[in-house]
Amino acid sequence: MPRLAAASLAGTAIEFYDFFVYGTAAALVLGPLFFPTFSPVAGTLAAFATFGVGFVARPLGSVLFGHIGDRRGRRPVLVISLLLTGASTVAVGCVPTYGSIGMAAPVLLLVLRFLQGLGLGGEWGGAVLLTAEHAPAGRRALWSSFPQVGPACGFVLANGVMLVLSATLSDAQFAQWGWRVPFWAAGVLALAGLWLRSSLAESPRFLEIDDHARVPILEVLRHHGRLVLLTAGALAVGYAVFYAVTTWSLAYATERLGVSRTVMLTCVMAAVMVKGALTPLMALLGDRCGRRPMCLAGCTACALWMLPMVALLATGEPLLMFLGILGALLAFITMFSVIAAYLPELYEARVRCTGAAVGYNLGGVLGGALTPIVATALAERGGRVPWSVGGYLTGIALLSLVCFALLPETRPVPVAVVEPATG
Repeated sequence: MPRLAAASLAGTAIEFYDFFVYGTAAALVLGPLFFPTFSPVAGTLAAFATFGVGFVARPLGSVLFGHIGDRRGRRPVLVISLLLTGASTVAVGCVPTYGSIGMAAPVLLLVLRFLQGLGLGGEWGGAVLLTAEHAPAGRRALWSSFPQVGPACGFVLANGVMLVLSATLSDAQFAQWGWRVPFWAAGVLALAGLWLRSSLAESPRFLEIDDHARVPILEVLRHHGRLVLLTAGALAVGYAVFYAVTTWSLAYATERLGVSRTVMLTCVMAAVMVKGALTPLMALLGDRCGRRPMCLAGCTACALWMLPMVALLATGEPLLMFLGILGALLAFITMFSVIAAYLPELYEARVRCTGAAVGYNLGGVLGGALTPIVATALAERGGRVPWSVGGYLTGIALLSLVCFALLPETRPVPVAVVEPATG
């Protein structure tokens, strides 16, 4: 289990590095380079729109790679998705700007971002299921939390590279070529990930299945439609909170408050590092207290913290901004530390790769795709303190709280025998 957990963590870290480096670039530099005819705010909105395309592609990736995972095994999903995401990320770093090729530049950006999202849509399901289906029932949340640490590692790595480049290059150098370096680095990381995953064994639970679903997505929609919608709605708050503090806050602080890129990236990275370190501890609580109570507690904390968070961000003081972001991410990880165990336990094994991944990534569309765009627009129309952004995030938290309340508890039923929740 330690070797498997380490390989899953490293793989998700690399895949999410690819995804997050785009979000950071969208907040800091892509608007002026690819949408120079827009106003600064409109350019940022347009860059965030290309960022959102990746979320729209993720459920499609879940269907595509979920089919492979439920029909051919979890392991092939990890290899193919990593190749696709890595190649498209390297290509983003090679796209000429609007000044060189005109409208073809943002179009290429959209296509490559779509491919990024397609690959990431398959990555989560494969990595989580391979870990969850190997793990002993009494420690499934703990071992399944390690792939959930991967996004934090990927985020810190992506933003760390951006931070070093931002601090060592002039604004002109960063805009001319510096922002491309993190995208090119994705190629090296992808090769390292493929090496790590080359020795992983197939899931024992998959090997036990005698009757594989012919078209997994049709079976999921027919027998688990209500469950998919509930899980998507429940997870929306996690995505909304995470991308509000890691993507929107970068643009808001640097453009509206005049906070330097270096200071803001440092605040966000420090909070994400704490969140990543606490993920396994929160997962241990999930093994003791149950999945659903942890999700309800985290969702409630999100609803209560969003307004204080935007007030702390609006101060422009690094320590206070850090505390606001940290509080939001602690509420977030209270939920998401157990999600990697919770979602697979909700679905029967023969369609688990498709069902869990589609529900997870639809939550990303609801909460992650629109949040940077909506928050930027709301903050632009508000005063110095963007209370409307806090209200928007609180509303999503309340919606997710209702969805979590309607989902069943699964602990301590072993994943191999859990009955499907139909609806």
